[in-house]
Amino acid sequence: MNQYWVYIMANQWNTTLYTGVTNDLERRVHEHQVGVDPRSFTARYHTRKLVWYEEHNDIHRAISREKQLKNWKRDWKNALVSGTNPTWQDLSEDWK
Repeated sequence: MNQYWVYIMANQWNTTLYTGVTNDLERRVHEHQVGVDPRSFTARYHTRKLVWYEEHNDIHRAISREKQLKNWKRDWKNALVSGTNPTWQDLSEDWK
């Protein structure tokens, strides 16, 4: 079974968010954290903390969810993250 993740990254002050989709969450988060592409949004705005994610079994649903979240107001995204991660800690800390 295939797995896909929709995720939200934040900078250290939680003022900038990035929403993405991937089939390998650990690899993709690491790429954001090390700045594989220095011209990317996540590198320029230092969004290195994984603060929220959800798993999907269908790539089309995952992409649809990513698009939905990208169109959400900031307050809605804040509430989504705070609902499962009230302290906005980096959920990938234990992966390192």
